Amino acid sequence: GTRACLHTLRGSGGFDRGMSRFALLTDAQWELIAPHLPCSDGLPGRPFRDSRQVVDGIIYRYRTGVAWRDLPEVFGPWQTVWKRHNRYAHDGTWDRVLTVLIAEADARGIVDWTVSVDSTINRAHQHATNTTRDTGGPAELQQSGHRAA
Repeated sequence: GTRACLHTLRGSGGFDRGMSRFALLTDAQWELIAPHLPCSDGLPGRPFRDSRQVVDGIIYRYRTGVAWRDLPEVFGPWQTVWKRHNRYAHDGTWDRVLTVLIAEADARGIVDWTVSVDSTINRAHQHATNTTRDTGGPAELQQSGHRAA
């Protein structure tokens, strides 16, 4: 399993959370997410960059639609943000975070499980489909050729 570790921005080259347009998660939101993210404590190699800064960078990228390379430097190197997002996507971290958040919200009664099904039917012209139809093809041509002869 993964071990949770809460990181702070002090001394990490981060930004002032209260005054920055780049601080996307509130402290309360971060406290819900942080325990479910992998931690580098006790692992060989360089410690992870501040997870909150990286997750804010991932959120910023998806909210704005900027290319990874165009992430503001306040989130750290774009390569780090991309690699962490890619790792979390492939190792199931994002799925686990979502599952836990939904379960916690459901336990508090703040999830509305009402489902709406739309039964609208839209008809398309027969030529609007991408399916093929057997129109007889060459057989029609052969039959019409016999008639002409």
